[in-house]
Amino acid sequence: MRILGLDPGYAICGFSLVDSFASQLEAVDFGVFRTTAEQPFEERLLSIYTDLCRTIERYRPDVIAIEELFFSRNTTSAIATAEARGVLVLAAAQYELPLFEYKPMQVKLAVTGYGRADKQQVQEMVRILLGLETRPKPDDAADALAVAICQAHTGLTSTHRLRAAYPKRRDPRREDL
Repeated sequence: MRILGLDPGYAICGFSLVDSFASQLEAVDFGVFRTTAEQPFEERLLSIYTDLCRTIERYRPDVIAIEELFFSRNTTSAIATAEARGVLVLAAAQYELPLFEYKPMQVKLAVTGYGRADKQQVQEMVRILLGLETRPKPDDAADALAVAICQAHTGLTSTHRLRAAYPKRRDPRREDL
């Protein structure tokens, strides 16, 4: 099962591809989609969308897992991030990929066993679970890896169960997409 994990953002959007088979996890790729403040906002959204579509076409994930937004202060930033998240959700729908959403506390709990773990604890467990030599960087990519691991540990992870849950879903590995 190939999982595409996403940590939404409009300046930096984290992505990860994790293969989950039996109880084994393997990081296939991870990184960030970046936009600049000089770009008009609509171009930033288009850039994120285009980067995600290229990633989906290149890696053919079976599912997408995305972190839900949590903001306590900056409303302006929250709205822009929510709009970027909407672009990510749109791409998942266009590719007919099952989308799973997780709260930050759920991700921390699935990765570390403690829902209030700090960023360094999460990054260290991501490193250990994926057998990486160093903690993944930047933070947004590490967060996307954590979301993918959360999906592997708690979500639908068998292709058979996915086909039953999403019978009209196109096979992302078919060449005619």
